[in-house]
Amino acid sequence: MHNEWQTIINRAVELRHGLHRYPEIAWSEFETAKTIRKLLDELGLRWRECAATGTVATLAPEAPGAHIALRADIDALPIREASGVEWQSEREGFMHACGHDGHTATLFAALWWMCRHEAELPGPVTVLFQPAEEGGHGARKMVEDGALDGVDAIYGWHNWPAIPHGKAVCPDGAVMAANGTFKITLTGRGGHASQPELCRDPVLAAASVTQALQQIVSRRLPAQRAAVVSVTSIDARSAETVIPDSAVIAGSIRLGSSSMREEVEGLIRDIASSTAQAYGVTANVELTPRYGATVNHAAQAGNMRAALANILGNDWQCGETRVPIMASEDFSYYLNTIPGAFALIGSGQGTLQDYPCHNPRYDFRDSLIPDVARVFLQLAGAPVPSVKA
Repeated sequence: MHNEWQTIINRAVELRHGLHRYPEIAWSEFETAKTIRKLLDELGLRWRECAATGTVATLAPEAPGAHIALRADIDALPIREASGVEWQSEREGFMHACGHDGHTATLFAALWWMCRHEAELPGPVTVLFQPAEEGGHGARKMVEDGALDGVDAIYGWHNWPAIPHGKAVCPDGAVMAANGTFKITLTGRGGHASQPELCRDPVLAAASVTQALQQIVSRRLPAQRAAVVSVTSIDARSAETVIPDSAVIAGSIRLGSSSMREEVEGLIRDIASSTAQAYGVTANVELTPRYGATVNHAAQAGNMRAALANILGNDWQCGETRVPIMASEDFSYYLNTIPGAFALIGSGQGTLQDYPCHNPRYDFRDSLIPDVARVFLQLAGAPVPSVKA
């Protein structure tokens, strides 16, 4: 059994490195989908296309127990890789900077083992290989395309370099934040830099709006409510001697609860409009909701915590990590549809090489594959190979 499990893990690592070399961004994961479907064909598993580049397959469909789903995301990011690893991206300007290659390989490790023990599964297990998690609402499309039909509960995870290896978080309730973006166009009247009194300066207004927006969290919301409002760009390009007609502010919001969205968006609108008026310019505010908060269901979160304790040990919980973390996940769409749970599982080694997700030097830590695959196996009710198995 040891050789069998180790062979699977070695193969999963090889798969991960192969996927890493050829990253594909949201809704363009055509070759990734071909690789996944070829591997499912080799296993003799019937699969179906879901949400275009997504893929769904089910083991033990006639088993009498509860039907669970396990999910991996498959898309990469438009980032130029600088990790220097042997399996570095061969597609210039694209990389697996969030570890979705590792998530996919981990689910395959569990899948390869479950296929060898399919008769022992207590209930059906559906595996979801989902596209377009990175801002593309891929989970929503999967749900709309029937990925959860007949499924009783769903489980997922994300690697997290800020959490030490061997630790994790999986709370009841919110584990990751809701998010959205904003764009504010300030329109004034441009002119010569020597005559600002004849202009209505959108650059000055943009600076003031930025200052005011950054005080929403500290001065307009209670400290007990988790939120982030970040201005991430100001575009008012012009010549050195020219005051432009307009300036554009853009940024991101993060919300500990989806119910906060209306309030925070209202504050952004009010602050932008009133500040603009004070400077004699106008403000056009565009607000784009993205993902809702990822909110675990208590029973399924308990199941996942039990599996994490069994695999990682009784001290697996990372008490230093406050939840919800302010990053976002489209796994929220699944949890808004059926019960389930999502965990953040640590990969940090306590060194300067613990690059965060979305960093050009980031690389998924392969040592997560056997541990998380075994967590999936326990959730599925499959025989779980021991560390020495």
